[in-house]
Amino acid sequence: MGLKQTVKHNMKLTVSPRDRTGDVMKPQEQAAPWNIEQGDLDAWAAPYRGWHYAAEPVIAADMQIPGHEKFHNFDAPTVYQIPGAAGKWFMSFIGFNGQGYNSFVAESEDMVHWTAPRLAMGFGKAGEFDFGGCVIGAYLYESYDIRAPRLLKRRHGKYWTLYGCYARQGAYEIDPGYEGVACSEDGLCWRRAQDRYILSVHEANVGEWEKHCIYQPWLVEHQGRFYNYYNAKHMPDWIEQMGLATSQDLLGWSRYADNPIVRVRPGGYDEQFCSDGKVFRDGDHWVMFYFGVGRGGAHIMAAFSRDLLHWTAHPEPLYRAGGHPGGLDATYAHKVSLVYEAASDTFYLYYCAVGNRGRCIGLLTSRI
Repeated sequence: MGLKQTVKHNMKLTVSPRDRTGDVMKPQEQAAPWNIEQGDLDAWAAPYRGWHYAAEPVIAADMQIPGHEKFHNFDAPTVYQIPGAAGKWFMSFIGFNGQGYNSFVAESEDMVHWTAPRLAMGFGKAGEFDFGGCVIGAYLYESYDIRAPRLLKRRHGKYWTLYGCYARQGAYEIDPGYEGVACSEDGLCWRRAQDRYILSVHEANVGEWEKHCIYQPWLVEHQGRFYNYYNAKHMPDWIEQMGLATSQDLLGWSRYADNPIVRVRPGGYDEQFCSDGKVFRDGDHWVMFYFGVGRGGAHIMAAFSRDLLHWTAHPEPLYRAGGHPGGLDATYAHKVSLVYEAASDTFYLYYCAVGNRGRCIGLLTSRI
């Protein structure tokens, strides 16, 4: 199964470097306070380079989930913790059964071996915006500090996630795509929090860059406001870029006026896609881990910001497709989940790997 199925590696782009207003950037504007110098980009990216690959997938492409054996090709990992479940980590991820997506959750005590997979959120009702399947993982956390525990946060007595979804079944990621909001009492089983989607291509203010498909959200809470970082598609050239919507209550969302906030770069490792951003606070700045598509593969990239609005991406990948010595990610390395384990002072970066073991979930660690 290919990345977005039909992406062509020989696409020619005509996108120009742009400033935050969408106009062509002028030389005198490049010193604006939201721009980040290359030296800072290098320094901020350096701690996340040169990590160690686990030899085997942590979630294999052919994992047999009891009662859901037809689901394979697992993708979109997100690792989290549940208050009160000391010593346990949980990972949500999706599987595809040839018709659509379901979200599953597994658990671990060592962050390497994952067991007890079960359904977390299945297909919506026929005729609804999430009938084609739900992709959970944009959770509301207690903290978005990059070294904080990934603890789910209760709001109004429930846990919360944004999710990506599709209205039709029958193929892989059928346009146009939607986003919804879900809640849970236990952090394991999730259900819709409201019957209307929160983001789609159908709103009057949908941008030209996003009008063909809305994909995955990522949720950040900061200073009483919620931020939804999402990727979306423009056709016929199939360009995916990152946008932002904000909310006061998780239910009603407004698009940021200067979208997209992370854009494709002609000739770069993200010349076709800037997708699936995951945002954390790292000292005095914010870091977004996303995947870029360009130069023949999908690669793990990073962008940085001082204010959550204006982003500067590092031109070089953190990890390129094909880096795994066993060929696990020979085709694609993308869709990450980053967590920190304080006892061992170790970062764990889970990612969707596509290579000689199918579509599975691999692992990189900052320490062996």
